[in-house]
Amino acid sequence: MELKVKQRIALGVYFFLTGASFATWASRIPTIKTFFNFNDAQLGTILLAMPISSLIGLPISGWLVSKFDSRTPLIISFVFFSVALTLIGFATTPFLLVVAICLFSFCMRILNIAINTQSITLQKKFEKRIVGSFHGLWSTGGLVGVAFSTLMVKMGVSIHAHLLSVSLLTLITALIVYRFTLKNDKSTTGNKIIFGKPDPFILYLGLIIFLAAICEGGMFDWSGVYFKEVIKEEVFTYGYLSFMVCMAISRFFSDNIIQKIGMQQTYILSSFIIITGILTAILFPFFWTSLLGFCLVGFGTAAIFPMTFALAGTSNKYSPGMAISIITTYGILGMFIGPPVIGYLAHAFGLKNAFYIFVAIGLLIIPFSRQFFRYQSRQK
Repeated sequence: MELKVKQRIALGVYFFLTGASFATWASRIPTIKTFFNFNDAQLGTILLAMPISSLIGLPISGWLVSKFDSRTPLIISFVFFSVALTLIGFATTPFLLVVAICLFSFCMRILNIAINTQSITLQKKFEKRIVGSFHGLWSTGGLVGVAFSTLMVKMGVSIHAHLLSVSLLTLITALIVYRFTLKNDKSTTGNKIIFGKPDPFILYLGLIIFLAAICEGGMFDWSGVYFKEVIKEEVFTYGYLSFMVCMAISRFFSDNIIQKIGMQQTYILSSFIIITGILTAILFPFFWTSLLGFCLVGFGTAAIFPMTFALAGTSNKYSPGMAISIITTYGILGMFIGPPVIGYLAHAFGLKNAFYIFVAIGLLIIPFSRQFFRYQSRQK
């Protein structure tokens, strides 16, 4: 087997494991909400700890990108990422829960930068587009994670045992495949953040991924609560599961779609599908219609992250690792600011009405993506 194929498989495993771990946490949020007796606003405040800890990671992630190959922060962050997942399950007070969530968020930031940097570097060894397939594996991992969580919930397995077992399994697997990850990928230029007037290239991409991340983060953290409290479904993970299934399936085909209609049209198509899906779930709050709506949102969000990371890697100002680090800041902020905002809106207006924010998000992706491609065409 060729070395690049082994590297692709190893990196795909890391994407899969990261998705599975994150889905495990997200699918258990309703359990945590019930255990601590949080209302929607209190849960939103707890979730706010995640973007704060992620912001702290910006200078650290930039330093790691400039000093090491991406595989070094990859394995170190994954170890602590797994530990943090376990600590979330064993937290007995809100303070300990916040500490565990902060560590989880901080490590996930470093981990996402490392695996996406590796994916862009590895793409150069292949003629066919492969970045979308990696994100497909992340979604597949998320699918497996939420499916396993559904089984644990139905069997009445405690959150302690559930999160500990996932942490141990993913960590052992990560250590086994680490030796096949890409080496010597540190860039010699573009590794420093340049302060001053924002680079429009990075700014537009950052805003696009910020909006998409609000949508994804909201679905990760609130789809289970929506099915439990609005749809009144006892097995609350069905909504999250349908979202993850459709997002995973779509990401494996996203490279082909982009190849046929182009990135600009794919952004617009994605936006319309997100809007249609959310409106279906809101206007027809029944089991099958909401399931269909969440499926459409999964299809709509699927291509945005891999497209945006691939575009970030073509920056003339920053190295791929640094560009991804900056873009990831926008993405993680959206991923974790969105859920608290939804919590506050749900507390004030009801959870169903709070989901209208996703309609606005879908609409805003269109003008920002158009602005990016206009700027890109002027730079050629």
